Amino acid sequence: MPKKKILFLCTHNSCRSQMAEGLANHFLEGEVEAFSAGTEATRVNPLAARVLSEIGIDISGLHSKTVDEFAGKSFDHVVTLCGDANDKCPLFIGGVTRTHRGFDDPSRIQGSEEEVLPQFRRVRDEIKNWIMETFGGTK
Repeated sequence: MPKKKILFLCTHNSCRSQMAEGLANHFLEGEVEAFSAGTEATRVNPLAARVLSEIGIDISGLHSKTVDEFAGKSFDHVVTLCGDANDKCPLFIGGVTRTHRGFDDPSRIQGSEEEVLPQFRRVRDEIKNWIMETFGGTK
């Protein structure tokens, strides 16, 4: 059976969508092929990469991308993770299932790294749990 292709979208493709891509590819390896993009490209948030590395997922090779980089590609699922991306998401043709599931943006939280990291971990775990509940998996 072919892998399901999932595109996770967020505004800047720096935090939530990057975490979703890494989590889905790690925990659903062999079942899905996940990608991420934003309505704007910025950079991968180092704290998002850090909290994924804490659970054995390396996203250091990923970079921030815009949705334009996926023009003409087909997906089984397009998932928006923030309201702005949901509002600006382009139309995908060809049987794609479009889902919106918003998560808090931990990169907006003010404070020291020690104060902010628990929020990154919370959002990481919320995204992981939602991905596993929604797309299945045995890991």
